[in-house]
Amino acid sequence: MTDSAQKFIPSPRSQDCSKHVGGWGIPMTDFEYIWYGNKSEDDYPDDACEPYYHKKAQINAIQVNDTLAGSGDSGKGSLTINANTINANNFSSESKFFDIPHPTKKNKRLLHGCLEGPELGVYVRGRLTNETVIELPDYWMGLVDPETITVTLTQIGSSQDLIVEKIEWGRKVKIKSGSGSNIDCFYTVYAMRKDVPVLEVEQDVDAAP
Repeated sequence: MTDSAQKFIPSPRSQDCSKHVGGWGIPMTDFEYIWYGNKSEDDYPDDACEPYYHKKAQINAIQVNDTLAGSGDSGKGSLTINANTINANNFSSESKFFDIPHPTKKNKRLLHGCLEGPELGVYVRGRLTNETVIELPDYWMGLVDPETITVTLTQIGSSQDLIVEKIEWGRKVKIKSGSGSNIDCFYTVYAMRKDVPVLEVEQDVDAAP
């Protein structure tokens, strides 16, 4: 190894290595780790390839010390979403909330908690009147496990002795009235997603160091 290879050679003092504000170039739409170039657009060589800037990005961890602007769903401290600043201290993996301006009362906010369960489920709901078949969305064929479909029926106006007769191919729910009445009911159909891994409801947690 030569002496020059072992010696640290600093950048010329005349070279401007300061950070320039903003970004320019070609917007990148895929998620990659952030890299920052410190040449301004005016100083960039004309014969060089135009650089990319990150329109989307990913990092392994993020700490927000002041405010987080734009769209987001969790954080600590002050969180700004769609120009509404909210207190996000309760946003964590242990609880899920949404906090929005109150729809009917001025100068008040509406705070709701999210329903949670041991599965990643989807649902459809509606009303069935003088019909015997609930047509499920066509996208359910690729989204849910048909063996997990459950149906809740709420009869309207009178007792109809409603029965789920059968579920065909995960696409149709056939309903009948045991009393022979005309059917008029609200329905909710639930199913578990099949495009994501099944949740491990109970997990071992390593002891803190």
